[in-house]
Amino acid sequence: QVQLVESGGGLVLPGGSVRLSCATSGFTFSSYDLNWYRQVQGKERELVAHSSSDDDTFYGDFVQGRFTISRDTAKKTVALQMNILKPEDTAVYYCNAWRAGSPYSEDYWGQGTPVTVSS
Repeated sequence: QVQLVESGGGLVLPGGSVRLSCATSGFTFSSYDLNWYRQVQGKERELVAHSSSDDDTFYGDFVQGRFTISRDTAKKTVALQMNILKPEDTAVYYCNAWRAGSPYSEDYWGQGTPVTVSS
């Protein structure tokens, strides 16, 4: 059974930092792309950070060097270090694992962890 469990969210002051973690199980971790998305109620889910199975990374334009995604293959976890947080970073953050397949890609999601940036 595939599981992705996020942790680390909470209330953070503007300018502060938080580290999200996603513990995974039930799939071949090293062969999947791993992503962090976020969603604000009433808006579409957007990509925050991407880590490919061959260790390429890219980020949403709004990140502007503030966030870092990292994966630990031995522990089967993926983390998102977020620094210099802004109120507009407030959202529910989701961990995602994805792999191309035929006829369908494989796409797994965690339950989300909320991050609130507020004074």
